[in-house]
Amino acid sequence: MIKFLIKGLIRDKSRSRIPLIVVSLGVMLTVLLHAYLKGFMGDTIETNARFSTGHVKVMTKAYSENSDQKPNDLALLNASAIRDQLGKQFPQLDWAERIEFGGLIDVPDSNGETRSQGPAFGIGLDLLTQGTRESERLNLVKSLVRGNMPKKQGEILISDEFAKKLRINPGDRITFIGSTMNNSMTIYNLTLSGTISFGNEILDRGAIITDLQDARNALDMQDATSEILGFFRDGFYNNKSALSIAATFSSTYKSNNDDFAPVMLTLSQQGSMGQYVKMSDYWANYIALVFIIAMSLVLWNAGLLGGLRRYGEFGVRLAMGEEKGHVFRTLIYESILIGIAGSVAGTLAGLFFAWLIQKYGIDISGMMKGSTLMMPSVIRAQITPSDYYLGFIPGLVSTVVGTMLSGTGIYRRQTARLFRELEA
Repeated sequence: MIKFLIKGLIRDKSRSRIPLIVVSLGVMLTVLLHAYLKGFMGDTIETNARFSTGHVKVMTKAYSENSDQKPNDLALLNASAIRDQLGKQFPQLDWAERIEFGGLIDVPDSNGETRSQGPAFGIGLDLLTQGTRESERLNLVKSLVRGNMPKKQGEILISDEFAKKLRINPGDRITFIGSTMNNSMTIYNLTLSGTISFGNEILDRGAIITDLQDARNALDMQDATSEILGFFRDGFYNNKSALSIAATFSSTYKSNNDDFAPVMLTLSQQGSMGQYVKMSDYWANYIALVFIIAMSLVLWNAGLLGGLRRYGEFGVRLAMGEEKGHVFRTLIYESILIGIAGSVAGTLAGLFFAWLIQKYGIDISGMMKGSTLMMPSVIRAQITPSDYYLGFIPGLVSTVVGTMLSGTGIYRRQTARLFRELEA
């Protein structure tokens, strides 16, 4: 029977072509929109991860309890050994050491006297090591306003608004004044290589970015780091995987009660990010659900109309003595075959276009006056496991239900009216 129906659908294009195209397009749009929404809703999560929280973060116990204060006197020691261990234990993550610090930026005049000063918040990143992804991760190149990226040690980036306030330009010498990890005073000379836009009012008022080794030299933090951030290599945060990794890492140091023992926190365990992760999942699912319902109604109507247009055919079959139940069942079988074929084709097409947007993204930099660290210039989709089966809900279920509703008219057909219809 199935083989017979498949041959009938292939040979009679009027019964299969349009329904198949409609189902495929509907499923493709459903899958593509869901993947796009997951990526779009996750942009804020990824921005926070790249700039501050990471997908997971390793700190000392004492540092994690006072992380808002950025207490570098509680920083991780033997950072290179810990990072090597993390790389071997969790190769699915890309690890990056960072140092966050505060101090005073002093700008001297031609006589070496202070010309201007301002408080600064600093971030030490690995900008110079071959193969580092920190510059790309924070969108530094596209965020440049003036000057160039640091090319050697001793060069620094400053927010453009802060640089204008201090009346300095790329190439000028500045001095950082602060305290080391051991709470002694430090004075460290740097050269301004460029200015950037953070896209955040607080950071634009007084933020600086320097190479990790310069931060270590200035703060007396050799082979020490404030935090070690881990990022999933596919670029998307996975809360379930992150929690599993954190639990595995924490079990290694479970019996160590030292305040300087390392601990790992996931993005959802830092501040209010846990609530935002849940909220973004809920909203993405709600919006996708509304679209699925709307698409289901479209495909339900397509199945309904497809059955109604074939009432003449059903009349002929009934007049020839075919049972009503058999006509109804063959109609359902045909809709199932069309629904499966259309759902598979639509899902593959939707996943393909979603993959293109996930890999290459949609560049929206032309819609903004300038790229910033806090505002992604490329929107990407995110393919999740649910995208592989989500399209079958409107594609198969709705099509079959619509066909079943239209097929109920078969049982209301009166044999006396069949001949009148045939004569017409």
